[in-house]
Amino acid sequence: MRVAIVHDYLNQYGGAERVLEALHDLYPDAPIYTSLYAPDRLPAFYRTWDIRTTWLQRFPGSRRRHQLYLPLYPLAFSGLRLGNYDLVISSSSAFAKGVHVRPGTLHICYCHSPMRFAWNFEQYAAREALPVWLRRLLPPLMAWLRRWDRATAQRLDAIAVNSRAVAERVRRFWGREATVIHPPVSIDRVQPLPPDEVGDYFLVVSRLVPYKRLDLVIEACNQLRLPLKIIGDGRDRPALERLAGPTIEFLGAVPDEEKFALLARCRAAVFPAEDDFGIAQVEVQAAGRPAIALARGGATETVVDGVTGVLFPEQTVDSLIAAFRRFAQLTFDPSTIRAHAERFRPERFAAEFTAFVQARLVRQLHPAERKEALARWN
Repeated sequence: MRVAIVHDYLNQYGGAERVLEALHDLYPDAPIYTSLYAPDRLPAFYRTWDIRTTWLQRFPGSRRRHQLYLPLYPLAFSGLRLGNYDLVISSSSAFAKGVHVRPGTLHICYCHSPMRFAWNFEQYAAREALPVWLRRLLPPLMAWLRRWDRATAQRLDAIAVNSRAVAERVRRFWGREATVIHPPVSIDRVQPLPPDEVGDYFLVVSRLVPYKRLDLVIEACNQLRLPLKIIGDGRDRPALERLAGPTIEFLGAVPDEEKFALLARCRAAVFPAEDDFGIAQVEVQAAGRPAIALARGGATETVVDGVTGVLFPEQTVDSLIAAFRRFAQLTFDPSTIRAHAERFRPERFAAEFTAFVQARLVRQLHPAERKEALARWN
């Protein structure tokens, strides 16, 4: 079977790229189509893949500041005509689903979220501190992107999403139903430690960008004088370092081995943003440690309040301080937390996504071919 995978852009490493890796494991011979690719910003093993970029790859600065070319991504992906494949899988939070496939090709989208910046522009503009002139200039573009986003979603044969929260957005913004398949989490790379090996610090694992709202964690830890370690890097780091008090340490990007060691020894990991799913929230629970998370988005599906962590209701410093104080009054069982994380194993994702694809491939076939197709798959 001829398979292609399409991904928005390959110039940063996060949860979407972890899902892409899992998809590539399922279909290792599939080429990866993407708008642009920055090999130096991704793990080295990506260089062994068949990665095919659009003409945006040649634009100056596109691999470092891809946001500058926002209006061009729909054109780049709409210009991709994937006519030689039986199955196309788009891994998308924005543009990748806009590719054209031939009639009869099954196009499945694994949607990380409908286009956040277009559907929630006012929130996006506020948290990114966009200048007033730009906030006035962009709404017509956002309106056009919303129309394009909804129109291209209607061409999809099936949609899988990473959480119930994203399924609701798909229903609200696109008028489509979606199947929830939680993303894979490599939980076996970390194990709970004996209680006497756990440290006294709290931990953040995140890209340092405005919408992650790490300023809330820093201000709360400043007021409570709690030790906090921050793993990650990004354009917001200088502002966050200026805000940080003496109990806060910035570690930058660290190797996975060091990250998992820090997760296993932290008192808890803190997540102040609304994540679509939140892979790091599961990783800390795989280490038997609790998560302190905003009670929105994927956290409502990955964190059991009072059992595997603490959920707080408002994205404010006061609400987070109350969560820290409540956390101090609770006792958590590492084995219970670890057992909860087991639900998100990579094997579960592979089995669920494969079954999802198989069922829809069979529906695409003429009834006389279905028995033979099922025999081939099984």
